[in-house]
Formats: sequence, structure tokens, C-alpha cells
Amino acid sequence: MINHSENRSTDQPYNRTMNDQVNDQRPIINDQTKKNKTYDLEERTAQFGEKVIDLLKKLPDNSINKRLVPQLVASGGSTGANYCEATEAESKKDFQHKISICKKEVKETKHWIRLLARANPQFKEGFRRLWQEAQELLLIFSKCLETSRKGKK
Repeated sequence: MINHSENRSTDQPYNRTMNDQVNDQRPIINDQTKKNKTYDLEERTAQFGEKVIDLLKKLPDNSINKRLVPQLVASGGSTGANYCEATEAESKKDFQHKISICKKEVKETKHWIRLLARANPQFKEGFRRLWQEAQELLLIFSKCLETSRKGKK
């Protein structure tokens, strides 16, 4: 077996075969890997808002849902809107402030999801999935903020 990595600098990525990876522990980088690493948080937050709306449209029309549903629509949708604002921040401080708002909105969203799940136990699984996605978004925004603040001393 030929180890193509012997002729290359170890700090430069290049296209390799699986056989090459056996002898070289750097990850295989190719066009497909690059596509998979493309991550669009703006799209993810928009899809989250859409999933919130899709589930809420299925709920029965009663006095409890009439109070809770608008709250979840507002906080679930504003998470993405505030992230869009953060991507256009005018300074590092502005970015940090807007990401902090994203965190607050997603925490509020989790609260309304919990209450709506209690009020509509027949949709518990759908609310569980929404809550999990909200939790993941919260962790992502927390890491964004932490990373941004580390550069600030």
C-alpha cells in the first residue's frame, strides 16, 4: 500500500482515500466532507420556528391554548429573527448583546413548550422534540457567546 501522506506536509488538507487514512490520522477532506461541514444556523432557527408553528396548528382551540400559543409563536420565531440581527452586528459588543437576546428567547421558548406539553399531553412527543431542539440551540448560542467573550480581555 502506498502512503501518499509521506510526500505531503502534515498540516495541509488534501483529498485522500480510506487506505491513506489508515496510515495517516488526519481526517479525509473532500468535496462531500466540506458540504457536510457547511452549517447554517440562520436556516436552522427558521426551521425551528416553522416546526413550532406546524405543531401548534394541530392543538385544540381552548382557553389555555389561546393564552399559551401566542407566547410560544412569539418566542420561537424571535429566536431566529434575533440571530439574523446578530449576524449583522456592528461590533463585537453588539454581537454579544444580540446573542444574549437569542439565549433569553430560547429559554423562554423552552418554558412555553413545557407548559403547552402539560396542557396538551396527547402532543407530548412533538413538544419533547421541540424542547430538545431548543436545548441544542441554547447550547449553541451559549458557546457562541463564550467564544466571543474569550477574545475580549
